[in-house]
Amino acid sequence: MTGLSSLPAPDDWPGPWVRLPRDDDGDAATFGDVTAGGRLHWAPALHAGLRGRMTRIAQWIADASPRLVVSDVSVEVALLARLLGTPTVVVAMRGDRTDAPHRAAYDLAELLLAPWPTSLPEPGWPQHWRAKTVHTGAFSRFDGRSPAPLDGRTDGTRSRRVLLLMGSGGTSISTAEVAEAQKATPGWQWATLGGPEGRWSTDPWPALCAADVVVTHAGQNALAECAAARRPVVVVPQERPFGEQAATGRALTRGQLAVVTPQWPKAEKWTALLEQAHAYGGERWSQWAPGDGAARAAHTLAAAAQSEPAR
Repeated sequence: MTGLSSLPAPDDWPGPWVRLPRDDDGDAATFGDVTAGGRLHWAPALHAGLRGRMTRIAQWIADASPRLVVSDVSVEVALLARLLGTPTVVVAMRGDRTDAPHRAAYDLAELLLAPWPTSLPEPGWPQHWRAKTVHTGAFSRFDGRSPAPLDGRTDGTRSRRVLLLMGSGGTSISTAEVAEAQKATPGWQWATLGGPEGRWSTDPWPALCAADVVVTHAGQNALAECAAARRPVVVVPQERPFGEQAATGRALTRGQLAVVTPQWPKAEKWTALLEQAHAYGGERWSQWAPGDGAARAAHTLAAAAQSEPAR
């Protein structure tokens, strides 16, 4: 397996790695038509980085003759690989993917990998997408770890803990709103990881396991890590393209896996939300993340690489 990315190879990456030029650097005013008339998501005209990126991918395909290319989640890479005669697998995402670029990528893919359970499908998908979708369930770097037990004291001498788990993808939550929520919940002790005000941790597992309730967004990775830790969660979906996080929030609500609120609540609502999430517990997360999602994905890709392409 070869990795291709703009980022450097992870320290523990076991195989070859192809470093790709960036296609989003430079003056945005000079990018030209980035969507090719609405048929693509990101293909800035006359951009040297994009040209170099696609050339390097095409050269690697010519040299390596791969049996399969997995696109996570670039429509343009999926199209390029298939135009070069290489079967593709596309990592699917929730939300409204009926726009022309997504339709093209999902239609041409040999398989769609969906990191959510079969029991909570994305509504509205056409039958031919559903027929080739493999639902792996969520998977996390923390799968296989045993969640540390919470402090078992029930004498009221310990404030219950809230972990606000933020990402780096932008948020509508302000520092003032967080401060108001903390002030309104005196029986809860808040800590923050990520986001503009929180500290960054390369291993948030101890903080997750120490939390009685986690408050986070509806990104796939954050939810997978909460699920691996089997923690009660309050989910506040953030604005994302194609309504991805809002759709994920609706799925969580259908599965009764977490308390979902469509926007950051008013301060006086927080005590009830935290209590509700705590009462839910975290064991339902086994439905979302059974713990073997990565293995399911690996077995699926290995089988697809060994099989003959659909005709």
